[in-house]
Amino acid sequence: MREIGQEQWTACLEDTLSKTKSNPFLTFAFLDALERSGCASEETGWMPHHLVLKDGQGAVLAALPLYLKSHSQGEYVFDHGWADALERAGGQYYPKLQSAIPFTPVNAPKVLTRKGVNEAVAVAAMASGMKQLCERYPISSAHLTFLPEGQKDAFETQDFLVRRDQQFHWINQDYENFEDFLAQLSSRKRKNIRKERKTAQSHGLAIRTKQGDEITEADWDAFFDFYMDTGSRKWGRPYLNRAFFAMIAETMAERILLVLAYEGETAVAGALNFIGGDTLYGRYWGTIGDYPCLHFELCYHQAIEWAIEHNMMCVEAGAQGEHKIARGYVPKTTWSAHWIDHPAFREAIEDYLNRERRAAKAEQDFLNSLTPFKKGDS
Repeated sequence: MREIGQEQWTACLEDTLSKTKSNPFLTFAFLDALERSGCASEETGWMPHHLVLKDGQGAVLAALPLYLKSHSQGEYVFDHGWADALERAGGQYYPKLQSAIPFTPVNAPKVLTRKGVNEAVAVAAMASGMKQLCERYPISSAHLTFLPEGQKDAFETQDFLVRRDQQFHWINQDYENFEDFLAQLSSRKRKNIRKERKTAQSHGLAIRTKQGDEITEADWDAFFDFYMDTGSRKWGRPYLNRAFFAMIAETMAERILLVLAYEGETAVAGALNFIGGDTLYGRYWGTIGDYPCLHFELCYHQAIEWAIEHNMMCVEAGAQGEHKIARGYVPKTTWSAHWIDHPAFREAIEDYLNRERRAAKAEQDFLNSLTPFKKGDS
């Protein structure tokens, strides 16, 4: 990121996001912090290898966040089965190219274009660049994950294979407050959420939301302890280090919302969110105690309340988690695009993806029928 430079990167980013909405994870500050902290590095298997399109004077016209990967960890679109299949057939799946926000399953454009640059031309250039890298070096494939639908379509025209998946998002229907939101749910689901919140409040904890300069160094220390404890139990090795959190606290504090639960004056649990233009992104959570329903309160209910209060249109709560449906989150389609260099392997993956897309659509249709919102006279 430092070789590209903040000014050049931001010039591409600002015009791209003016067409959508501001996304904190694509900022120079966020991606640069991942690199400077060592979280995204050759040593961690996330070697930065960003692509840029320049004019004759050296100005960056388009940019693509890209990493050379030696594994498939921290991506949230799972291709371990693909890797296993190719390697059992005598091939080599790693290294591969990955265009993604490391450790962050967020929907975001990957091709960023400066004002006046035709996006279709930029996508074609980036697609060609990734293909050339796969052909020139022992790189099996190139992948772009959590693409907006428009860029998914653009890469599909460049012969990338597309994959369908889903996340669960909360959508603001112009609610005035949390009770207004609850009123749209069926009676049983509404009672369940109230019971859940009552259980979370029964622990005698004080819940505080902090943003920007309100977040102290002690808060960050406490949250990092929560993150490490949860990450160690869930993944075996947390992806982010304390230096990363210190860097984003310094460079993008106004984009951060921390929800903390205190026992007396001691923080015992916390949820970290990032603030976008019209979306609140819930990302990391942890606790050093056992407090039933506190996870739901800090990660979901508090996020919804904050989003309503601040007129945010959406809460994205990360990957997976069908349990989110009962709390008012609905399934939304996500897309990825894949270039497979090996012809026979590509044919097998294409057949698999055709079948998987049909199954993914059927599952999403079924999950939509389970949402807690009122249906008819319920």
